[in-house]
Amino acid sequence: MPRYLIEVSHEDSKEACNLAKLAFYRTGSHFVTHADWGCSDGEHKAWINVELDSKEEAKTILPPAFRSNAKVIELEKIDSESMEQVINKHKG
Repeated sequence: MPRYLIEVSHEDSKEACNLAKLAFYRTGSHFVTHADWGCSDGEHKAWINVELDSKEEAKTILPPAFRSNAKVIELEKIDSESMEQVINKHKG
């Protein structure tokens, strides 16, 4: 199953941080309530790693107000056998 990193930004203010965290908490989704937050280090974003079927499905776990601006990145592991394929894939 594909793995995704979801990145969700919010404004740099105490109120925005609190509202974002509250919105995530209220979803009740295990994925969302276990997000990692960077606010205390000045990076006003949350990150979530999930295994789901698609990018579209990944966005649906987010509170609706955060879906349109969320970044969903498909992740891949690279082992020694696939390294040459990866290098060739990224050649200009």
